[in-house]
Amino acid sequence: MKTNKIFFASILVGATLGTAVTSCSESFLDEELITEKGTAYFNTEAGLNDLATGTYQKLKFKFNYVWGYNMYNMGIDEFTGGNNDMAAWNHYGSDLNSGETSSNQPLWDNMYGTIEPANILIQNVERYYSKGSDKYGWRLGEGYFFRAYAYFELVKQFGGVPLKLEPSNGKINYTYTRNTEEECFAQIISDFERAYSLLPEKPEDNQLGRLTKSAAAHFLAKAHLFRASELHDSWNAPYKDADLAAVIRYGDEVIKAHPLCANFQELWDYTEPDGANEKVAEVVLAAQFSDNSDSWGRFGNQMHLCFPSVYQNLAGMKRDISGDREFSYVSATEYAMQVFDRVNDSRFWKSFVTKYGCNYTNGAPKWDADAMARNPGEYPAEAKAGEHRFVGGQIGLKYIVNNPGDPRFTPGHDKDGRETKSEDYVLKDGKVCPEHTFVRYYAGQPFQWNTARDNTTHSGNYYTIYPHNRGVALSKFRDGARNSVASQFGTRDAIIARSADDVLMVAEAYIRKGDYDKAIVYLNMVRDRAGYAEGEDRSVSRDGGQAYKKNPVCANKGGGFSAEGAIYTDENTYFESNNIPVTTASTKGRMHLGSVADILNSEADKPIYEALKCNTDAEKMMCFLLNERTRELIGESQRWEDLARTKTLEARWNAFNDGSQRGIGKFDPAKHYYRPIPQSFLDGITNAGGASLSKEEKEKMQNPGY
Repeated sequence: MKTNKIFFASILVGATLGTAVTSCSESFLDEELITEKGTAYFNTEAGLNDLATGTYQKLKFKFNYVWGYNMYNMGIDEFTGGNNDMAAWNHYGSDLNSGETSSNQPLWDNMYGTIEPANILIQNVERYYSKGSDKYGWRLGEGYFFRAYAYFELVKQFGGVPLKLEPSNGKINYTYTRNTEEECFAQIISDFERAYSLLPEKPEDNQLGRLTKSAAAHFLAKAHLFRASELHDSWNAPYKDADLAAVIRYGDEVIKAHPLCANFQELWDYTEPDGANEKVAEVVLAAQFSDNSDSWGRFGNQMHLCFPSVYQNLAGMKRDISGDREFSYVSATEYAMQVFDRVNDSRFWKSFVTKYGCNYTNGAPKWDADAMARNPGEYPAEAKAGEHRFVGGQIGLKYIVNNPGDPRFTPGHDKDGRETKSEDYVLKDGKVCPEHTFVRYYAGQPFQWNTARDNTTHSGNYYTIYPHNRGVALSKFRDGARNSVASQFGTRDAIIARSADDVLMVAEAYIRKGDYDKAIVYLNMVRDRAGYAEGEDRSVSRDGGQAYKKNPVCANKGGGFSAEGAIYTDENTYFESNNIPVTTASTKGRMHLGSVADILNSEADKPIYEALKCNTDAEKMMCFLLNERTRELIGESQRWEDLARTKTLEARWNAFNDGSQRGIGKFDPAKHYYRPIPQSFLDGITNAGGASLSKEEKEKMQNPGY
C-alpha cells in the first residue's frame, strides 16, 4: 500500500471531521480512505466552509503531545531534561534519527496533513465559491495561510522540503524531490502575502481564534526574519535588506493592532475556560481549546504536563488538579534563572512556581524528637516534638531562588546527627525551615553554569538531583480547569502568536541593521512592562492553577481535590529569595534601558556574554536580544528554532544545558541544526523511474549526518 495515497486521503477525513491526523505509535498508514462522495463535498461552499473550519484543528498540533516538548523545548539553553529526560532530544543522542517516530514523523505527517486541505481551499474556492460572497476572500486567505504556516513549520525544522502546491484530486504522485530552502521561503512568504491581502482586520463573525490580517503580518515578519538569519547565510545575502525592512513594517502593524497587556501577569491569569484571560488584545492567534470534551480529540492541550516539578511524593502533599499532573519532561537550567534580574523583573516570578500548599495534614512531616534532642540549637522555638511541621492550607514546599554568596542557608543535621541536604533539614539563619525547602545555593557554594561531567561540582542544588525532578517550574501552562486529577486534557487556549514577539522581532531587525538606539525603543516596550508597578504586591504570582476555584469538580471535592487545601497558592518566595525588605516601590525605572551602555554593562547579561565569549558590541547586542527573548517568551515553544536560525544553538547548549556534560550525546553542528527527514517518507516515495529509492538516493534526500 503506497504511503502518499493513504496519507493524502487520510487528511481529507481529518479535515472534514474537524479532527487532527496525529500519530504516536501508529502511522498515518492506518487511516482509512476517503470516498469520492466525500471529495465532492469540497466542491460546494458548505463543504469548503467545513474544510476551512476543520483545518483550524491543525493549529493545535504543537500543543497536543510529546512532540511539543521534544522539538521546541529540549536541547536548548532554557531547559534540560526533567523527570522524563528524553535523550534523543535533550542530549542529541543516537535515537535522534530518521526512524524517530514519537515527534519527528508526527510533525512531518501533520504539517503535510495541513497542506492538502489548504491546497484544496486554494484551488476550489476560486472554482466553486461565489466571488460575491463576503466570505470568499476569507476562505481563500485561510487556504494560503494554512499552507504557508505548515511549510514554515517544516522548513524551520527540516530545511528544504518537497513543495506540493496542488491537491491530489485522486491522482496520486509518488515521486518527490526536495526543494531548496530558498525556494521554500519564497513560497512561504508569497503565500503569507496572499493571506495578508485577503484576510480581514477582525476575525470572521467575531469568532475567537479565526485568522486575521494581523496573524498573516506576524508570520510574514517571522518568515522574513528567519530568512535573514545566520542559518541561511550561504544564500540569503540578496534578501537581507528587504527582509529586515519587512520585519519592521509587518511587526509595527501587529504591535499597533494588538497592544501589549499593561501587566505581564494578564497573559497567564487563567481563571476558567473561555474567560477574560483568553481574550486579551496582545494575543494575535491562539489554538482554541476548551472544557468541552467533545472538542478534545485524541490529545487536547497537553503542554501543562511538560513543565511541572514533582511534588506528589513529598510528605503532606498529594497530587491534585490545582497543582497539575507532573510529567516533568524538562527542568529549568541555571541560565533560565540567572538571565533574569529577579529583583526588578517581574517576569521571572510571573512565569515560575516557587511555593506549593499542603493538602494532606496526616501525611505531613512532624518535628522529630530525636533530632531535636541531638541538635537543639537548630530548631525554632515554636517547634514541638511530634506535631506536624505544617498542616493543610499552609505552605508545604518552597523553592529559594537565591544567588551564590548568600550566607543564610546551610544544610541541617538529621536525627542521627549527620549533615544532610535533605529538603526537610534546611537551615535558614541556623534554624530548620518547617516546609520542604529546596535552596538554589547554600552558603559557600560557588556559581557554576553546568554540572561537571564527573558530578563533583554542581550548578546549584537543584542539579544535585537526578533525574531533575525538583526545581522552579514554568507556570505559563498550568491548568486547574481539567476534569480530573489524572486528566491529560488541558482546557486552556494555546498562544501561537502574541505581539510582544513582534516587538522583539522588530528590535532584532534594528540590531541587525546596526541601529541600536531604535532597537532600544522596542526593547523598552517589553522591559518597561516587565518592571513592577508602584504599589504592586511582589509576593503574589497567579497562574492557571487557580482555575480550580471555579472548577465544579473541585467544588464537589472530587478528582483528588482535598478539603484541607490546594497545592496551588498565589504566594511566591520573592522576598525570601532576594533577601530584601518588603517594598511596593516601582522597578520600572530600573528595567528601562537608557542607552546602549545599559545593554553592554547589564549585570544580568554580563556573565552570559563572558560564558559565550561575546566580545564585540554587535555580539553582545544579539546576545542580549536572545536573552530578552528568554525573559519574555520562555517556554512558549520558540527557543530551539530561534537558536537554530541564529546558529547559537551549539554554543548555548554546551554552555548552559547539563546534557552537554552527561556523556549521553553530543551536539554536532554539521548535523543538528536540522532534524532528520522521516524514514517513512523516504521509504514510501519513488524515483523518476517509478522504483523505490536506492540507499544512495535516500542519502541524497536526507539531511547531512542522518
